[in-house]
Amino acid sequence: MAPQGEWLRPPRTLFIILFLLTLASISALGWLGWRLFEQERLVEGQRSQERLEQAADRISATIHGTLAETGDRLGDASAPANGVLLKITEDGLTSSKPLLFYPMPLSATADESEPSFDDAEQLEFAARDLPKALSFYRSLSASNDIRARAGALLREARVLRAMGRDHDAETVYEHLREARSVTLAGVPSDLIALHALCEMKIDCGELHDGLRQARWKLTRGQFEFYWGSGARPPAESLAIAESAERIWEDRAKNLRVRGLETLWLEGHPYVVIWRGLAEKRIALVIQPESILKSMPDGIHYALLDSEGRVVAGEKDPSAHGAVRTAGDGELPWTLLVTEAQPMTAAARIAQQRFLILSIVVMVLFLVLGTYFIARAIRRESETARMQSDFVSAVSHEFRTPLTAVRHLSELLVEGRAPSEERRKLYYATLLRESSRLERLVEGLLNFGRMEAGARHYRFEELDAAKLVERVTGEFQQQLESEGRKIELAGASAPLKIEADPEAIGVALRNLVDNAIKYSPGEPTVWVDWGLERNQVAIRVKDHGPGIPDSERKRIFRRFVRGSAAASTNAKGSGVGLAMVRHIVMAHGGEITVESSPGKGSVFTMLLPEAGTV
Repeated sequence: MAPQGEWLRPPRTLFIILFLLTLASISALGWLGWRLFEQERLVEGQRSQERLEQAADRISATIHGTLAETGDRLGDASAPANGVLLKITEDGLTSSKPLLFYPMPLSATADESEPSFDDAEQLEFAARDLPKALSFYRSLSASNDIRARAGALLREARVLRAMGRDHDAETVYEHLREARSVTLAGVPSDLIALHALCEMKIDCGELHDGLRQARWKLTRGQFEFYWGSGARPPAESLAIAESAERIWEDRAKNLRVRGLETLWLEGHPYVVIWRGLAEKRIALVIQPESILKSMPDGIHYALLDSEGRVVAGEKDPSAHGAVRTAGDGELPWTLLVTEAQPMTAAARIAQQRFLILSIVVMVLFLVLGTYFIARAIRRESETARMQSDFVSAVSHEFRTPLTAVRHLSELLVEGRAPSEERRKLYYATLLRESSRLERLVEGLLNFGRMEAGARHYRFEELDAAKLVERVTGEFQQQLESEGRKIELAGASAPLKIEADPEAIGVALRNLVDNAIKYSPGEPTVWVDWGLERNQVAIRVKDHGPGIPDSERKRIFRRFVRGSAAASTNAKGSGVGLAMVRHIVMAHGGEITVESSPGKGSVFTMLLPEAGTV
């Protein structure tokens, strides 16, 4: 079995452990939150059920008392505003509000004294002598007997219509409308006239308005005949008339002196409360919600009949509630009480939201903490790897010149130089490699001082052109031996900067050295200077492999070397660009890079112009 240190060795194993610990913590928080929710739900459910049971008892008692009080007040002969009071006596049925139609046959004794029109009707129907029949009817229409006059007008208009004289018939019907107190064959004469005018397509509005307002006392058959096949009558008025018909027809079957019944008429429930015997009974027809008092806030109730239809209130099938059957609370219906959402539910939802928010915040802290820990571990691991690569690269950088110095020194000490010319070449190589070692050591020391914040700068006014010429001149001999060159271009006017000559020279030298190293197959490296965004810009351009977008920000970090280093086999320590960035920022400037893979790179140092800082 592997030792514990192997399991904890970063980064991969430690990341897995962190992930598992975080997952376990989040799972524990989720489980605890779920348990709290369940416990709170059970407690709240018990409290809610207790409230509903109490509310059901109160509502049942309230409804029972309201119905009893309403029934006891029927003898006051006054009906509630939304109800109709019906009185049944031996003479018939009367209503506190006019009905569209009445259930009992209407008396026709008033028509017994109606004069005879046999002679005129013989002329009209048997002899088909319409002019003589018309003359006969007109003579009777001048009679002082209002009933005879109304009957004659009705028949006169009929003959005129048969003769095609509709305009004259309309005038006669208008006269007949004025005889409002006369009934002909049990039908009001003005109703007959209005119906005739409606048939003649003259005016149906007054006819339907009169029928809708129950102006005439009619039987159901008469009402349906004169209403015709137009729009349905008002649902409530029709329901009240049908309920009166049901009460009249059932009076002999239901002999109880008091009672309550639910009728469904026109799709709506109506309550019939009655008191008295069949021959002398008072009944109230009213919709249930009109007599039931308001219920407690936050409570919904529903009254259901034996078929489960809602008589009053609102039914919420998805909510739990308390039930009182028809026999439990002495009610004619089943009572279902459910809890609405307002106060208690709102408080419960707020409490649950607070608990959820607390859990979410804790989970968020766990996730963020794990993320930042993992990120720190990854960065430290990456830094450790880059430091290892840096040590390896620096060791390689030191090894090459040291090997050359040692080998040449051995040749010179042992006198193995074949000629004076070769000895001079050896000395020149020793000097070059020593200078290279010196630059490496000095660069590392400078970088160390910069990282520690111990590097002190001595600013003085410098000419950008002379700075570029001085630094690039250091590379002339090396480039000439390789058949390469540095092309310079810049503004003709002097550009002055406030800078530390040594530090800014190190920064520019690093940029030029990188341009030469990373474009080994290219004969030219370009350096130019000028004004850009009110700053002095010194640009170093090459035609090397370029820098991918993903590496442009990272290359200015310490110990980082781009993918181009491997592709060009360029030597380096990975601290050059980090040092350049540090020096330029210390001078109040910035370093930028423009590059495309395969098209080279342009590094630009932007430094404040002297006198502007």
